[in-house]
Amino acid sequence: MSKTAILVVSFGTTYPDTRKKTINATENAIAKQFPEADVFEAFTSKIVLKRILEKEHLDIDTPIKAIEKIRSLGYQQVFVQSLHIIPGHEYDLVVKSLSPYAQDFEKFVIGKPLLTSLVDYRDVKNFLINFKTTADDEAILFMGHGTATDVAFTAYGCLDHMLMGSGKYLGTVESWPDLKLEIKRMKQAGVKKVQLYPFMLVAGNHANQDMASDDKNSWNSILQREGFTTTTHVVGLGESEFIQKQFVKHLRAAIRSVVHE
Repeated sequence: MSKTAILVVSFGTTYPDTRKKTINATENAIAKQFPEADVFEAFTSKIVLKRILEKEHLDIDTPIKAIEKIRSLGYQQVFVQSLHIIPGHEYDLVVKSLSPYAQDFEKFVIGKPLLTSLVDYRDVKNFLINFKTTADDEAILFMGHGTATDVAFTAYGCLDHMLMGSGKYLGTVESWPDLKLEIKRMKQAGVKKVQLYPFMLVAGNHANQDMASDDKNSWNSILQREGFTTTTHVVGLGESEFIQKQFVKHLRAAIRSVVHE
């Protein structure tokens, strides 16, 4: 039987609590579903890795370092699962950096991000619609990161459009749709109260600072200045068992594409 490794790759976070509840929890969910494999971890952000090493004295691998470690340990099958939300810039970097190593293993494949197929979008839309509001004039606004990648920048706009009429909205920090557009839409819908959630794997710096803080430029503060009553929820998507299962499903599909069971 071939020696099997699973490499779980994410951007990473410097917030230890959310790391355990999201990234580590998803890694554990994967390990539980694939008990015959050894699970390895890698973060793509060099800044995150540097700060974790400085503050926590924890040396987490980059994807390259992890794959070379896996190769040196003699694994024949290597299955990589991205914990990225969309197939954007960060995911592209993972594919470009790790794909050349495919020739070093009997089997090698990289699993897709959370939002890749139409089925993914429909499943995640249904997941978001089930978030509860408490009043007719209350909405839920999700904060996504956004990307400028040509192929993927429309991902958040597509999901936001699929949520139309549900009382759920999805804006982004760095792309489109932006907060200004979502505020306009919510006002047109007669929304007075807004619950804020991050649409990100972890509740890291964006969730804590750009979304929930009292900083004048945070979404929380901007919405209050626009007349909305706000409630913030600093909870990463990775805490959800549904999201964890989605990544497991993507990994299983990737493995089936290269391993004939």
